[in-house]
Amino acid sequence: MSRNPAETQPSTEPPPGDDTAFFGQPRGLLTLSGLEVWERFSFLGMQAILVLYFADSVANDGMGMDPGTAASVSAAYGTLVYLVSVAGGWLADRILGSYRAVLWGGILIACGHYSMAVPTPTMTWVGLGLISAGTGLLKPNVASMVGKLYRTEDERRDAGFALYYMAINIGAFAGPLITGWLGDHKGWHWGFSAAAIGMTFGLVQYVAGRRHLAGRGHTAEYALPPEGMRRAVRLMAVGAVVVAALAALLAGVGWLTMDRFVDVLTVISVIAPVVYFAVMFKSPRVTAEERGRLRPYLVLFVASVAFNFILFQAYSTMMLLASTNARTEILGFHFPASWYASALGAFEVALAPVVAAVWARMGPRQPHASNKIALGVILGGLSFVLMVLPTVGHSGDSYKMAAWWIVGSYLLLGLGDILLETSGMSATTKLAPKAFASQTMSLWFLSLALANGIQAQTVKLYGKVSNPAYFGVNGAIAIAVGVAVIALAPWLRRTMHPVH
Repeated sequence: MSRNPAETQPSTEPPPGDDTAFFGQPRGLLTLSGLEVWERFSFLGMQAILVLYFADSVANDGMGMDPGTAASVSAAYGTLVYLVSVAGGWLADRILGSYRAVLWGGILIACGHYSMAVPTPTMTWVGLGLISAGTGLLKPNVASMVGKLYRTEDERRDAGFALYYMAINIGAFAGPLITGWLGDHKGWHWGFSAAAIGMTFGLVQYVAGRRHLAGRGHTAEYALPPEGMRRAVRLMAVGAVVVAALAALLAGVGWLTMDRFVDVLTVISVIAPVVYFAVMFKSPRVTAEERGRLRPYLVLFVASVAFNFILFQAYSTMMLLASTNARTEILGFHFPASWYASALGAFEVALAPVVAAVWARMGPRQPHASNKIALGVILGGLSFVLMVLPTVGHSGDSYKMAAWWIVGSYLLLGLGDILLETSGMSATTKLAPKAFASQTMSLWFLSLALANGIQAQTVKLYGKVSNPAYFGVNGAIAIAVGVAVIALAPWLRRTMHPVH
């Protein structure tokens, strides 16, 4: 049967401006938003029960880790995801192309969740490795594909991204509800199975809607020459084999323990951004003006690390606290502790339009981007300081705080996330040097990797110090960082042009 040539040729141009099939937006936005709903459903649905699975007893099909170790390993997994994301953006730009990078990333993620559905420790580690690699390919490239749906002058772009981020939070809300219920009532691996099925749904609709996507060509946008591509593939294959063999050898002789693996990831998460910034500051392709804009970005980078250090614990220490010291009922309705994680997504879905409307109403009177970021960090810190009140004067698992304490903490955290993530990512794209424009998301992912790397060490203290001390000190540090950013506001306003 013959095919329409327009459907067989790869699309590289944005769709026409009269493509308004999805709430006035291009049809491709429905495809990409649908993919993100299911990817976040699977990723955060799994993450909501991961630390509980690690900490549960072997008799209950858990891993039998102590709470601090469980939170540390969970954080190390997050570190690996965001470190791999830096490479994922490069692979899409130079070798795979965005469409294929996202497709293969989704396949790896689905395979990883299906692996975790098999109730053996070995398959758990295999699954987490596959999910890390897949998320590293998918996450940095979906957002860039959304951008390709619009021409530069298309005024629908901001509204389109707002719909896209709402889809992310819908997945973040729904995932823990399903996986949490299954994990609590049927077993942890049933929850992992739900995450696998969700990712499969996302892949099916992504492939089915591919004809509506711009930039779905089979070649990368900045593809390496054929010889360079072959050399890069060979080097990556050899490097992967060498790293795997070395890891197996070190594990076999007893040197590479889980604790040391976590420590190695933390060290890499610290070194990587230092090297990245050093290269940008010293690069001859970076002008003096651009170098001047990098200095204030360092401040925002630290602010992002401080906030996300708190945010990522919504799925680790906060889950552990909720499972042992929070009531799991509201108005007589009982629910799994992992359902608390859904509150974060729900608040972000509800509050994002409100925040956008407030900024639109304020117009030029709205706060500078640095102050929005600072306020986000302070709210993140307050979400932890709030937990001091119900935990002070108590120890062990004998007391249960009201559910509203955890919900209130997530309310502050969700609002802080909206303020920081939108302004932070926008500032990243505007402040990054032109020579590194295609790698701007790498900077952002490195801040997330570093936040997880620091968390992987800090959470080891959870359960060893009192809860008021743990949450109070970490929250106070985040608040101090936010206040410092506010104190630097006059300098930041002068040096962050063109960010307003």
